[in-house]
Amino acid sequence: MDVLILGGTKFVGRHLTEAALKRGHQVTLFHWGQTGVDLFPEVERIHGDRDGGLDILRGRRWDAVIDTCGYVPRLVRDAARLAADVADHYAFISTISVYASYLKEGQDESGPLGQLQTDTEEVNGDTYGPLKVRCEQEVALAMPGRNLIVRPGLIVGPHDPTDRFTYWPWRFDRGGTVLAPGRPDRPVQWIDVRDLAEWTLKMVENKHTGTFNAVTPPRTTMADLLHACADEAGNDTTITWVEDAFLMEQGVQPWTELPLWIPVDKNYENHQLKLTLSNKKAIAAGLSCRSVEETVRDTLAWIRKPSADHEWKAGMAAEKEQELLQQWSTK
Repeated sequence: MDVLILGGTKFVGRHLTEAALKRGHQVTLFHWGQTGVDLFPEVERIHGDRDGGLDILRGRRWDAVIDTCGYVPRLVRDAARLAADVADHYAFISTISVYASYLKEGQDESGPLGQLQTDTEEVNGDTYGPLKVRCEQEVALAMPGRNLIVRPGLIVGPHDPTDRFTYWPWRFDRGGTVLAPGRPDRPVQWIDVRDLAEWTLKMVENKHTGTFNAVTPPRTTMADLLHACADEAGNDTTITWVEDAFLMEQGVQPWTELPLWIPVDKNYENHQLKLTLSNKKAIAAGLSCRSVEETVRDTLAWIRKPSADHEWKAGMAAEKEQELLQQWSTK
């Protein structure tokens, strides 16, 4: 199979490219050429900007296009319209953030979607999901009956540039007393990037269409994750669970300072069950999710060898964590 990947060297695209090559496919990467320049020397690279620079792809033919980096509807529309002429199938990596709210446990793909109130192209925390909704709609319009929409949860694993999962294995690797947010039995969900890549490719190979939540089964708890981190790190650690209300009073930022934490709080009431989505449709279509232990183990092995200029984008500073633990202990 000849595959054109939009993106392809940073995270999701990197793992898709690796998986495609292992499966014997011919891969072409279309990207800016600013990251991963030493990766995949055997792969054809076409450097360009998808904003106005797609014409360089005309006159070619691929079996499928996989779009890993579509955030602005106008740009996704242009890519999908091009794909309608140069490919048989279009796979779009969307997000579970497309849903309008998360008040129902086990929400499936039929849940109501978020809507933009303006025509903005600015991507931020408020617009990211609704913009992805419009991106999905543009794909469906351009390639009806020939598109696959994948809605992954938090994508985790080796080479994750966001640190939104990596913080926890890394934190336990440091040892000591770990501040754990909220309830131990609170459900959490994600998708290992390698599982996402392998399954997406299988779907593309078979020209499957439709929309799918790509997440782990909704039965893992925060305690399961942190205990796996402790076991894999192998250090002497103590977990101290700290109540949501206290953390919110102290101005701790959910999801960024303490990844995978969605507090019970009025400001987050629409997101309480965001990490309990149904993956039944994807499982029925062949999605296989590795264990939390394997994901933690491999993520830890990777982060133990960070680049010299690694700058953490998520997680809590050690000094702040210790200060909060001290305050909590005296309540």
